[in-house]
Amino acid sequence: MKQIMLITDGCSNVGESPVMAAALAKQEGITVNVVGIVDYGTIGELGSVEIAEIAKAGGGMSRIVGTENLAQTMQMMTRKTVVQTIQQAVNKEIRQILGDQTVGDLPPETRSQVVEVIDELSESSPLQVALLIDASASMKPKLRAVEEAIRDMMLSLGARKGESKLAVFHFPGAHSGEDAVLDVDWTGDLGTARSIFQRLVMRGATPTGPAILKVMDFMRYGTLDGHGKSWREETDGRDGILGDYVV
Repeated sequence: MKQIMLITDGCSNVGESPVMAAALAKQEGITVNVVGIVDYGTIGELGSVEIAEIAKAGGGMSRIVGTENLAQTMQMMTRKTVVQTIQQAVNKEIRQILGDQTVGDLPPETRSQVVEVIDELSESSPLQVALLIDASASMKPKLRAVEEAIRDMMLSLGARKGESKLAVFHFPGAHSGEDAVLDVDWTGDLGTARSIFQRLVMRGATPTGPAILKVMDFMRYGTLDGHGKSWREETDGRDGILGDYVV
């Protein structure tokens, strides 16, 4: 199972639509969760709407939380979307066997057995989570809380029976056109990393859509550069699937 977890405190303001990018991720079998992070203020109506729409398009969950609740929220969303993914797959199998039925329609004894299977698969299935961190200027005072939350999340994932791997990205990069930067490659242990965001250069732009697409490239090919056709070339001719997105 694969997830992208976007952590941001505002709206995308350049590049492709993050909602359309999340929809593409869902088509690739990648769930997109979004955490809106605040400290003493609010994200605002536009930011709140965008966060909810990105998560909905990506088949995931969205939450807006303060820094003190960030770690708990990230862990909850990761585990809950794993369970939902397993349950959707099980429901699909049940419908193929029994027709128009889901887990909730089964007799109590059978339902409890199926739920046990879902719980076991949720804990034992391999999981990859790509954390995508907004590094626009307004996020600077929140990055320490983000880093601590990432470490707590890694400990939580380590308690699962199945293999759990995490990668960390921030966006945008220090240079123009650098939509996302890999900070930590796939790992099951962040204990050796002293600081995830060392010497980070904060910028004002927030290219959320392009950053999601870059992370998808990484999950697909193991590199941010991508291979073969670009996302624009692959989606050429699909009216409305991608477009410039400026708020």
